[in-house]
Amino acid sequence: MTTETRRLYRSQSQRMIGGVCGGLGDYLSVDPTIIRLLFVAAAIFGGHGLLLYLILLLLVPVEPSPSASA
Repeated sequence: MTTETRRLYRSQSQRMIGGVCGGLGDYLSVDPTIIRLLFVAAAIFGGHGLLLYLILLLLVPVEPSPSASA
């Protein structure tokens, strides 16, 4: 019985700015476009979307390259 630990990384392949939404989409198995729309809506209607994005940009590590994991 093998359990694989999933980690949250910023995506290198699905990035528009910093890869946060692409990484969240991969981690949650959701289309990154939906995550991006939620961040924009949160930024417009509450102002917290941009702050949360910047915090995640600083705290979440970049996805390791495929050659580094081999």
